[in-house]
Amino acid sequence: MRVSRRGLLTAATAALSATAAGTAAATAAEAPGPPVAATPPSGGRPLRTGFERLAADGYALLGGEKVGVVTNPTGITRDAAHIVDVMHADDRVDLAAVFGPEHGFRGTAQAGGSEGFHPDPATGLPVYDTYLKSGQPLADVFTASGVDTVVFDIQDAGARFYTYIWTLYDCMEAAQLAGKRFVVLDRPNPVSGRSAEGPVMHPQFATFVGRKPISQQHGMTVAELALLFNGEFLSSPVELETVRMTGWRRDEFYDASGLPWVPPSPNMPTPETALVYPGTCLFEGTNLSEGRGTTRPFELLGAPGVDGSWAAAANELGLPGVRFREAHFAPTFSKHSGRTVGGVQVHVRDRAAFDPVRTGIGLLITARQTWSGFAWRADNWIDKLTGSTGVRTRIDAGAGLDEVVDGWKDELAGFRATRKRYLLYR
Repeated sequence: MRVSRRGLLTAATAALSATAAGTAAATAAEAPGPPVAATPPSGGRPLRTGFERLAADGYALLGGEKVGVVTNPTGITRDAAHIVDVMHADDRVDLAAVFGPEHGFRGTAQAGGSEGFHPDPATGLPVYDTYLKSGQPLADVFTASGVDTVVFDIQDAGARFYTYIWTLYDCMEAAQLAGKRFVVLDRPNPVSGRSAEGPVMHPQFATFVGRKPISQQHGMTVAELALLFNGEFLSSPVELETVRMTGWRRDEFYDASGLPWVPPSPNMPTPETALVYPGTCLFEGTNLSEGRGTTRPFELLGAPGVDGSWAAAANELGLPGVRFREAHFAPTFSKHSGRTVGGVQVHVRDRAAFDPVRTGIGLLITARQTWSGFAWRADNWIDKLTGSTGVRTRIDAGAGLDEVVDGWKDELAGFRATRKRYLLYR
């Protein structure tokens, strides 16, 4: 007997689909049963992601439409099955295309790369490349795919310069241009949604690491950001649906979700990386290594010639919830590849007290004070990361930590007031 690829995939993933959907039956043809509650890690409320809620409702929101999904390896169920595999095996969904962002749908490309157009080996679905596409060219991709509805499900890292939120923005804009409906499936902000912190991007510094004026640590989920983008920044709103989570609170970190962690990009290996990233990613704008090419990217920082005086000076700042250890390491790629460098390792001891943006600024100031070789990247990439010239020019003028942070106080207050209107969770 000949068995098709789709038949094999259906048989292999039917149980995973049923779990994700919270159904009692293992076949797509049967009606969904009561939701299966995820066991909270510490006995609190069960969390269900946007995809889990969509599936539990029998994909009714997608009924009768050809669907394309913008996703990457993080688009998984709590059983670690990819949502594309689950939906492809379910006859209730007419899944017609996948759209891959930076690093690609299956995540094989490094920073600044993608996987290009190709058929997905597991499902046979066409995978379209969205990286570095926006506006009408991206709208043309959606049109060529033949889909009616574009679904977005990617795990964010919580920082303005993490590019997936701008993939979200670009895809919303393109969907509007192409006349497509847009659905966002929500996931937790891994570093919590307690508050917005850091400088707000100025419009003249807009790039793919910051399209619109939001703060450096935005403190929002992707569904909340989609509502913000639609209400504040898109010239014409897209037809938008958001499927929110249940059981998530703004003060929770990723481990409270009970979800497996999948690195959203090659240099975001753990939730601990995401915790420091909104601050230490600023070292991309300097001649120091930000830890790429090590097992602790963004937690290890350094350069040849840096000694223990940096860690000592950083500890003297008395930053809450964090300590700094003198460290020596040899990156295997990126800055200072193959060379032994000196620097610091960031050790977060109290994540509730830890402020990654203030910490990142403090580390920049003390690196400049203690290492004579400190320099900004020649292209002033730091201005793109911080969203203006303010941080760089204040540090160059010898400003202290409080003075640098006070420089964005008013613009941050304005963004916080706007942000508040789009929050979905308490």
